[in-house]
Amino acid sequence: MRKIGFIMLVIINVLTINTLRAQQAPMFTIYSNSYGVINPGYYGLSEGVNAMATYRNQWTGFKDSQTGNVVSPRTFFVSADLPLKVLGGGLGLSVMKDQLGFEDNTSVNLGYSYHFDVGMGTLGLGAAISLNNRKVDFSQANPLSGNDPAIPSGEQSDMLFDFNLGLFYMVPETFYVAASVTNLMEAKGKALGDQSTSSASFVGDRTFYLVAGYEYQFDNPKFMLNPSMMVMSDVASTQFNATARLWYNNKFNFGVNYRYQESIDLIVGITIKGVEIAYAYDINTKGIGVPGSHEVSVCYRFKLDMDKSPRIYRSIRYL
Repeated sequence: MRKIGFIMLVIINVLTINTLRAQQAPMFTIYSNSYGVINPGYYGLSEGVNAMATYRNQWTGFKDSQTGNVVSPRTFFVSADLPLKVLGGGLGLSVMKDQLGFEDNTSVNLGYSYHFDVGMGTLGLGAAISLNNRKVDFSQANPLSGNDPAIPSGEQSDMLFDFNLGLFYMVPETFYVAASVTNLMEAKGKALGDQSTSSASFVGDRTFYLVAGYEYQFDNPKFMLNPSMMVMSDVASTQFNATARLWYNNKFNFGVNYRYQESIDLIVGITIKGVEIAYAYDINTKGIGVPGSHEVSVCYRFKLDMDKSPRIYRSIRYL
């Protein structure tokens, strides 16, 4: 859960303890469409090209009580991956922009996954290089006491270099289970601001993920139930999601997600000519007047003729 306290300028207090960490990594309600961002082991496992884009506006319209500015978190990412038979695995690329208050982060991940045939499925073992551009505009801060030498002035930014690792095991049309870590090294940047008496610096947010999903086919082949779960933790805090999505005729889907101690989320989607468009609305359960959240995701998947041994897929998610 991304803390509201951060939005209310907790960043100023953090500066006094020598490091400036990012807010907790963003969590997506339609998280099954974000695996290419959080787990490089996923690259190329669908035996086709996956292109995805998601926009999330969390706590829409949430304002800073001091300035009146809208400071709701906004996150946008695009990702793409594809299998490469000659390399025995797949390649992937993702770009994500995350804005929260007066902090603006952009990350680029480029990686490779090596595939092993294990039982009836495939295990992807992946690694990715991660470049994170961290930026904070301190001119928007409104500290209790002005001209505090411990607070950097103006806009401060730095580029952090890190790594992501992941394992992703998938049996098509049956189940998948995966584990990964992003920003493994928790890279530390340079000191912020020459005029500041603080030695604060940006530090990457190491985050662990565990995901799993199952596909249950009803007797009526037009209906399929897809339960899944995700656990995300940066050790200091842990977030749990449980989801169930019902698919009809591989075209329409309806679902609900429960985010522990935070929200109940509704999901609807439609697939047209291989393009899946999904929308999610989060209903906050905190009971403290926090607005709901909106999320839109678009995915396009198409199979490549990689001259592999033939497999038959009923589900559009593996085409």
